Amino acid sequence: MRPNGKGLQTQAVQRKSDGDLPLWRRLRAAPRLADASRARELLDAFLSTASAQPLRELTAEPGVRALLEALADHSPFLWRLAQADPARLARCLTNAPWKSLAACLGALATVCAGAGNEAELMRALRLGKQETALLIALADLGAAFNVVEATRALSLAADAFIAAALRFLLREAHGAGSLKLPDPEQPETGCGLAILALGKLGGDELNYSSDVDLSVFFDPECAALTEAAEPYQLYVRMTKRLARLLQEHTGDGYVLRVDLRLRPDPGSTSVAVALPAAYNYYELVGQNWERAAMIKARPCAGDKALGAKFLEALAPFIWRKYFDYAAIADIHAMKRQIHAVRGHGEISVEGHDVKLGRGGIREIEFFVQTQQLIFGGKRPGLRGSRTLDMLTELGRERWVTPEAVRDLRAAYLFLREIEHRLQMIGDEQTQRLPADAEGVRRFARFCGYAREKRFREEFLRHLRLVSEHYARLFEHAPSLDAAVGSLVFTGADDDPETLETLTRLGFKTPRLAVETIRGWHFGRRPAVRTPRAREVLTDLVPDLLQAFSGSGDPDTALAGFDAALARMPAAVELFSKLKANPGIRELFSDILGGAPRLARMVTRHPHVLDIAMDPNVLAASMDETAFSERAGRLLHYSVTTEEFLDAVRDFAQEELFPIGLRLLSGAIDPQHAARAYSALAESIVAACLAFVETSFAADHGRPPRGRAIVLALGKLGSREMTAASDLDLILIYDFDPGRPESDGQRPLHAAQYYTRIAQRLIAALTAPTRRGALYEVDMRLRPSGRQGPVATQFASFVEYQTTGAEIWEHMALTRARVIAGDEKLAGEVERAIRAVLTRPRDDTLRREVYKMRSLVASAKGDGGFWDLKLAAGGLLDIEFLAQYLLLRHAREAPELIGVSTFATLETAGRLGLLAPEDSSVLLGAHRLLTNVTQMLRLTLDPGADPREASEAVQRRLVRAAELPSMSALEAALGDARGRVRGVFNGVLHKP
Repeated sequence: MRPNGKGLQTQAVQRKSDGDLPLWRRLRAAPRLADASRARELLDAFLSTASAQPLRELTAEPGVRALLEALADHSPFLWRLAQADPARLARCLTNAPWKSLAACLGALATVCAGAGNEAELMRALRLGKQETALLIALADLGAAFNVVEATRALSLAADAFIAAALRFLLREAHGAGSLKLPDPEQPETGCGLAILALGKLGGDELNYSSDVDLSVFFDPECAALTEAAEPYQLYVRMTKRLARLLQEHTGDGYVLRVDLRLRPDPGSTSVAVALPAAYNYYELVGQNWERAAMIKARPCAGDKALGAKFLEALAPFIWRKYFDYAAIADIHAMKRQIHAVRGHGEISVEGHDVKLGRGGIREIEFFVQTQQLIFGGKRPGLRGSRTLDMLTELGRERWVTPEAVRDLRAAYLFLREIEHRLQMIGDEQTQRLPADAEGVRRFARFCGYAREKRFREEFLRHLRLVSEHYARLFEHAPSLDAAVGSLVFTGADDDPETLETLTRLGFKTPRLAVETIRGWHFGRRPAVRTPRAREVLTDLVPDLLQAFSGSGDPDTALAGFDAALARMPAAVELFSKLKANPGIRELFSDILGGAPRLARMVTRHPHVLDIAMDPNVLAASMDETAFSERAGRLLHYSVTTEEFLDAVRDFAQEELFPIGLRLLSGAIDPQHAARAYSALAESIVAACLAFVETSFAADHGRPPRGRAIVLALGKLGSREMTAASDLDLILIYDFDPGRPESDGQRPLHAAQYYTRIAQRLIAALTAPTRRGALYEVDMRLRPSGRQGPVATQFASFVEYQTTGAEIWEHMALTRARVIAGDEKLAGEVERAIRAVLTRPRDDTLRREVYKMRSLVASAKGDGGFWDLKLAAGGLLDIEFLAQYLLLRHAREAPELIGVSTFATLETAGRLGLLAPEDSSVLLGAHRLLTNVTQMLRLTLDPGADPREASEAVQRRLVRAAELPSMSALEAALGDARGRVRGVFNGVLHKP
């Protein structure tokens, strides 16, 4: 039992006076028993066996018996080791512990050097692990080792296991001809592979059942490599085998749990990293938490000289030349991620995590390491790897108070011993106290406490002192809303509480979310490869995730944001906007979750978020006059063509985004959005034509009586544009045939003149600039299609439409509308088109329209269920019907002439040209299909399957259709198309 029975008593230094005494003579304490009678029965039963005879004399010593009873009572793992090999147990007790450890590790090295195969090696390693685990536990529980000595012994043993396994693999590679080692007896020398220990092992502070954090680096130009070896494959394969040799469970257990995730960007690199790639990574995207991790790095196996050289070269990354206040903001964010989250509102006993919980070991380590990062560049004495040593140095340098040194040191020793006791019970990697009162009572006895109350008091006192000192370290740091929950993305582990928080926030794939965000910190996206971008992002992430949670589909919002970062060269501007304005953050998240296509506009043009938050913008009129007035201002402020092209693109984005936003939010209906998209496009075409004509005239003058107009067809002509519509245009011109030359310094014939005007107009609308692109332009509806000139003379246009045009071209004219250019010519063109539309038609028209629809179906197919245009009974059927009815009856019913498909059908029904039930079917189907199409084009890329879209997108589609669910929408679409096809066949497919 412990001296004075007050619980854990730890000595800071090794007692040299009794260093040569056997362990049984150095025992000073033993855990108290929770079930004394059972413990005695178990020990007596063991001692009664023949194999335990060497122990009977030893157990006559009270200290030995008390210690073995404690193993039987509290630690199933250690008790199994004690029973499994009584001779080994006797060996541990009858030798001086440090000498016993050295002898064990020496014998292990010899056996492993002679191992003929993996099986022999693995058995030797595991038996060595068993003996060192038992020896160190006995010395620790018996107070022959203090905490510092126990962690040092565990670290020495781990180093030996790793080195022995690696030597085996190196000798094997030498024998296979992959390596030509300078000295096979000392295979590490010049082998080209360096293994760095980080974390607890790196600081020689290993836990009793801890994993070991290793980073493996290799020199691809190593002289030991033979021509037959490919460095990457060789060293990666060797590293994977090393991990397997150490951590694979066999009948003898395992040796060490190996964690290789502290290497550079573990999500996208192999387990062994080439040194040039590692240098490049740390130089470009190394993070502050990685600097903190590298504080403890040391070569533990392989070519240690190579490892030391690597760390020396990495010193400028770890240790900044000046006091590193630039990293303080990032460190604060790291602290808030850790501190605001892990149940830090409470300090408790039951179930408390002594490592990660409030007041735990991690806070002590973080307290020390953050100050090492800040001040270590100027103070070489602060560059050590051991926590207690550096805590003392911080006190000596007066960076922390003597009280902080005293309290944190005592707490660290206390909590590390608690941690060891927890792990000794079942050799599990745990730091949590029992979750129930009875478990705590038993555990208090294992820790040497006669009274459970005393254990609780000391435990809580240490936690509170640590928490108080830790809080003072960051007392001026901005706080994080604790309601967010645990959000920790530093390091390489998936924090369980962070996964719980993300699940609570609505993420369906929280592990993917963690890996995505961790990838940002690793600089996997171009937009986050600068330190400043990552610092701002670190601070933004908690707020961003909350906003994503409110988007209705946080997984899609996060994926959309990640995709945006992959396309953006820089993102500090966007991050800053999102951080500064909660309203913008919520708006952006809603767009990401519910309209990925619209979100891309934001990522390409972050300033549109500011525009969207301006109430005047969202209240602005969206009729043709308002857009025309706003677009007209572009002509007053643009001097050069480049300035105009950039200005018109900025204008388009600033106007398109609010239209989409209003449609997305339900502020306007899809029909209103269609008219707004069309009015905006019309104003832009008009502005571009005016600019092109003016700038062209500066060089070439104008043809006498020269006039030009732009005729819109298709969706723009019928005012039914969507967010993804292209422009169907024809440029028509006229001039004085007696004076065809323009009157400028560089005269051109009118035909050439207007052809060039048309080409410049198309370029103004389509050419990508640094501000992006505007529209796709389709001029195939001009006379003679692709073979005809891009500009059409008025007389030629009239003649072609009168004598040479096919039925489909007259159908296209039903949606023709002049949107820009000379007003007088516009009137003449409209009258000419009206004359064509009101020509007498016979029943041949019906057959031609039906044939045309069949040809389209044959050439383009039906596009699948969600192709609302081409599928049988879709919008194309409805449009063909409207165009047929207009052409067939416009002569006697000119009121049918109008560019809107819906208006034509409505008029046809009113005039009795359609049966009432047929009119109702077509109007209802047109409304449904166009409403859904508008939302599809706003939210998804053309061709995307809505059934695979996010729930938020699906909800918007359903809302646009005024239906309760996606299944109801699919049923409604199927029913509508079936009815439309019935009407289509009834009207057009007659014998």
